[in-house]
This record gives sequence, structure tokens and C-alpha cells, in this order.
Amino acid sequence: QVQVVESGGGLVQAGGSLRLSCTASGLGFDDYAMGWFRQAPGKEREGVACTSWSGGSTYYADSVKGRFTIDRDNAKSILYLQMNSLKVEDTAMYYCAADWASVFHNGGCLNEYNYWGQGTQVTVSS
Repeated sequence: QVQVVESGGGLVQAGGSLRLSCTASGLGFDDYAMGWFRQAPGKEREGVACTSWSGGSTYYADSVKGRFTIDRDNAKSILYLQMNSLKVEDTAMYYCAADWASVFHNGGCLNEYNYWGQGTQVTVSS
């Protein structure tokens, strides 16, 4: 079965940087969609950045465009979210998700992914 594990969260001051890591197992050699989502207190879970593992377009939410970047270590099968110029409003529980590539091709970064990690907390202080 598919397992998704993310890590790298923490507490950082506004303007700082963090890099989140995600590893998904049980994917075989299929083309999977993977992405990062976040849920802030009192808010619904929202897509932050999503991509297909084999390439193609990458989606970034307008609120993070130019500050967050998806990176990949293909040799180690790790998906990263490089978070720069962090703002207080970026504070949230961040989740990594994975599914078949069609999820990304059909919906981009919507909450229709079926395999989720446990979440890692990112707290940005003023």
C-alpha cells in the first residue's frame, strides 16, 4: 500500500526559510501526482504546490508563487518544498499527498488526492 511521510517543519521567524521533505512508498514505476497542501487554524485545507512526478507543469498557489519551489531528488525519490521569504500567514500544518497522475492532470492541486502524510507543523513568528 502507498505510504506518504513528510518532515522538515519547525518554527522560523518571518523572512526565513524552511525545506520540507516528502517520500512516498508503494508507488512502483507508475507516474504519480504529488503535492503540498496546508491547513491553517480556522481554514480549509488548500493546495500549495503540486506536480506530476515524471514532469510536466507544476502548480503554485498565487499566495506562494515566487517564494515556494518544488524540488526533486530523483535518485532518492524525495520531493521537497523549498519555502523562502516566509510570512506569518504561512503558518499551518503542511501535508504531502500523492495519487495517480490523472489527479493532477484533471484537477491540478485540488483536495482530491487519496494518499496523505501525517503532516508537519510550520510556524512563522513575527
